[in-house]
Amino acid sequence: MSDSAIPEQLAFEAGLTGAIDHLPYGLAVFDSDLVLATANTQYRVGMGLPQSLALPGTPLDDILLFMARRGDLGPGTPQVVADQRRRLITAEPTTLTQRTNISGHQLEIHTARLPGGGLLISFSDVTDRARAETALEQVNHTLEERVNDRTRALTLLNAELEKARAKADAANHEKTRFLAAASHDLLQPLNAARLYTSTLFERTRGTAMAELASSIDASLNAVEDIMSTLLDISRMDSGALKVTRTNIDILDLLKKIEIEFQPLASEKSIELRVVGASFTVRSDRMLLARVIQNLVSNAIKYTRPGGRVLVGCRRRGDSVRLDVIDTGIGIDRHQHQMIFTEFSRLEQGARIAPGLGLGLSIVQRILAALDHPMEIDSTVGKGSRFSISVPLVAMAPRLAEPVDAVPARTDTQLEGLHVLCVDNERSILDAMSGLLENWGCDVRTATSLKEIAQLGMLEGWVPDLVLMDYHLDQTSGLDAIEWLKQIVGGHLPTVLVTADQTPAVRQLAETRGTPVLNKPVKPAALRALLSQMSKQL
Repeated sequence: MSDSAIPEQLAFEAGLTGAIDHLPYGLAVFDSDLVLATANTQYRVGMGLPQSLALPGTPLDDILLFMARRGDLGPGTPQVVADQRRRLITAEPTTLTQRTNISGHQLEIHTARLPGGGLLISFSDVTDRARAETALEQVNHTLEERVNDRTRALTLLNAELEKARAKADAANHEKTRFLAAASHDLLQPLNAARLYTSTLFERTRGTAMAELASSIDASLNAVEDIMSTLLDISRMDSGALKVTRTNIDILDLLKKIEIEFQPLASEKSIELRVVGASFTVRSDRMLLARVIQNLVSNAIKYTRPGGRVLVGCRRRGDSVRLDVIDTGIGIDRHQHQMIFTEFSRLEQGARIAPGLGLGLSIVQRILAALDHPMEIDSTVGKGSRFSISVPLVAMAPRLAEPVDAVPARTDTQLEGLHVLCVDNERSILDAMSGLLENWGCDVRTATSLKEIAQLGMLEGWVPDLVLMDYHLDQTSGLDAIEWLKQIVGGHLPTVLVTADQTPAVRQLAETRGTPVLNKPVKPAALRALLSQMSKQL
């Protein structure tokens, strides 16, 4: 290098030193002999070095020994600790460590070997970042504790809610079980009472006593309706209402309902007709029948003597529309929603027929469970049409002529009919026996299968028909029917009579081909069923 170039080199190095002094972090460069070539002020201050150890030409070993003696490099003999640190930063291409300097600042120190064998040491003050990270960690820790506390609180709350729900479910179950048991116990004497009053009415027909018997029967009928309705609502509210969808011949269902309600319509001098075609629909047979029964019952109830009630079905696209049409009192269109409200009755309807206003509320609940829409078209003073849409099963319909009104039943149709009545309540047997004998039937009664066997009732006498209670003391009525069929042999028409109105019992009876009459037994419905079955004997 020429003499003229030396001042330029010195000027360059002075300028470079001044430039690195303006860097926001400490920087030191050591040559291949690990002797300090240059360092900025931030390096000396940050490392806490005396001025003498920050001058060019200072060996790295002197700096490390000074820091080791001060305790910056950790515990141990200063020379040993300094040597260990020297080997670490010279053996690795790069290192990264953090250390707190004598001023309490957190430093992040980087070392890197240079291509010519030198060493670059730099560091930055990360005190603020470290504090922020510590604060964030503390916040996260606090938040985690709060989340854990909230989770524990929610877990406890959920556990309490689950206990409360379990208690509520248990209470609901107990309520339903109690109502079922209570209704059975209450329906038993009510059944006997209705049979007695029917017998009394028929034996005193045409006298003042007959009017009294009819009034008693009407009162008992109101009690039965209230109990049945309350039991239905209890089953729905407790979740015991289960939907079991099957394919149903809708006209067949309507015919059975017509047979059931024809006596009631005849008593009020109302023409009841069923028309339509035999479509196959998809629904729950028991629940759909319950809906139609309610609608037909209401139609007859709110239609004046001399009026008409028409029950029919017709195809509408991929569904079948069931119609219950009457010439009754009608409903103002502004009051259509009101009639579905529990315990809500229209003034004119309340004057015509007694009740609690629960029937259509039950209809609405059942239809919601079945997902069957309903329409109402009504004109005050002219009548009403209630229409239900039920999914159609793709089968060719069998056209049917309008069903003729069921002829009035006479006692001669039942004359000499052998009827065996089995019930564990003697009062019911006495009432049933009196009613059937009044119709000309030859009646024998028993409280159990054991009594039938002990008294030899079937010796020389074969029943044409058996009326069997479902709840017997020793067995179920359906099992008792199977025993009787084995004893008698051949075909034995039977009817299951029960206060248990759950769909399960009715479905079980249907699988065994046994029709069901619910208690309290309606004498008109019983006579209609007996007359129908007697034609098949």
